[in-house]
Amino acid sequence: MPDLEVPVLIVGGSLVGLSSAMLLAQHGIRTLTVEHHRGTAIHPRAAQMNQRTMEILRSAGLEQVARQRSDLQFVQDGAVMAVETLAGKELAWYVPNLNEGIRDVSPSVRVFLTQNLLEPLLKARAEEWGAELRFGTDMVSFEQDADGVTAVIRPRDSGKTCSVRARYLIAADGSHSRVRDASGIRMLGHGVLSNSITIYFHGNVERLLRGRNLSVIYVYNPELTGFFRIEKPFDYGFLAVNSVGPPGRPVTDVWADLTDARCRELVRAALGVNNVPIAIENVMKWQATADSAERYRDGRIFLAGDAAHSMPPTGGFGGNTGVQDAHNLAWKLALVLKGTAGAELLSTYDAERRPVGAFTVEQAYSRYVTRWATYLGTDGIAPMANDLDIDLGYRYRSAAVIADGDDDGRLLESTRETRGRPGTRAPHLFLSDQKSTLDLFGRNFALLAGAEGATWCEGARQASAHLDAHRIAEPGFAEAYGITPSGAVLVRPDGVVGWRAKAADATPGATVAGVLQALLCR
Repeated sequence: MPDLEVPVLIVGGSLVGLSSAMLLAQHGIRTLTVEHHRGTAIHPRAAQMNQRTMEILRSAGLEQVARQRSDLQFVQDGAVMAVETLAGKELAWYVPNLNEGIRDVSPSVRVFLTQNLLEPLLKARAEEWGAELRFGTDMVSFEQDADGVTAVIRPRDSGKTCSVRARYLIAADGSHSRVRDASGIRMLGHGVLSNSITIYFHGNVERLLRGRNLSVIYVYNPELTGFFRIEKPFDYGFLAVNSVGPPGRPVTDVWADLTDARCRELVRAALGVNNVPIAIENVMKWQATADSAERYRDGRIFLAGDAAHSMPPTGGFGGNTGVQDAHNLAWKLALVLKGTAGAELLSTYDAERRPVGAFTVEQAYSRYVTRWATYLGTDGIAPMANDLDIDLGYRYRSAAVIADGDDDGRLLESTRETRGRPGTRAPHLFLSDQKSTLDLFGRNFALLAGAEGATWCEGARQASAHLDAHRIAEPGFAEAYGITPSGAVLVRPDGVVGWRAKAADATPGATVAGVLQALLCR
């Protein structure tokens, strides 16, 4: 007999593992998360939170506190740009303002918030909702059978092992995932691009910023290629270095001959001055990679985050893509575990998230090549899509989506033109109480009907007691969702449109019941 039994075991308690635990707890599912490190992140690491991630935090009641934490660290609406040195010549402005031109599509905005401030928020909310988190604990081994997964875990301090039996396992254990490797799942793509470092340092650089509001500062000069991120009050930050030497003839193994003195030299070469006292706090080694898993599932094991896709930091897509993995998987696991949905619903996780993950990896790689590594050559790289559409404009196709004939086969489309098409994120529209349509989604399926769609709402109530129904009379709703005022859409718990009826139906109760059964793979 196992020592512990839980519905879901999560291996890895960083950004994606904690998000998985929190989102499953939001659906009332008990989880156990084991993490090798003794606590949440102690270094900044991933920082750019895209709108979709902020929407997910919003659904968990964490958006406002996340924005407050962000305000403590960074000046908002900063730019992404490139320089020869921070003190020297400006080369390019990639994003003049992080939120310019995107505020109309979401109630949430992009922010910079580092993992060492975000992860404690996720941890506290997950525990508040009933998740069990064990830091300083390793998973020693695991094996799965037709009914579940049996794992052996071991606290680092005591060394005493115990066995855990779980119905499902989520591997959120990073780009070097032991679970993925043991499951025989290959990573496909471009492989290791560089042996990179991140240098965390103290040094007052405010005068070098010269009043510019800069969120990410790429650096290209004969000494190195990398990027800065500086926190308020501009006396602490990090420099990530991907290569040293001239950009056309780089040395991509930055790990070689690495000393404290060498790190100070690199920071000063990127700053462009020698008169700023620099104190090195820490140096982290990491590899820039651009790869995707050939599949996201092995029986009762699911890959999420960097275990499923590893991408260079150009674009800030990595952590956001992982949080969206967790968001997609959590409600599906929850409904299958509760017996509400058929087991086949879990197959839609791979069908929906793997194409998005692979596409996003290629987008990050294209940015890496054009911004950092032109020596790799640009022939054959994916054309760069709009950042907003990468975040909000993707379209799922699976058994958990019922297409309505309006489908051109594209994975990505303009965020402002999705118009409620099945498989796309439900559009944002402010309602009369200043809440967003997005605030209507989260725990249950939700039916949204137009101003003349009262019969759809009544049919929804007849179809299921666990289906929320809302008649939306606000101007612009029907147009935003591609229906007439008598039409309706059925939105999944993750805020994705599962089905759409453009007009009224003679038997709305039976229609909604049938649609819901289909979307739940019953």
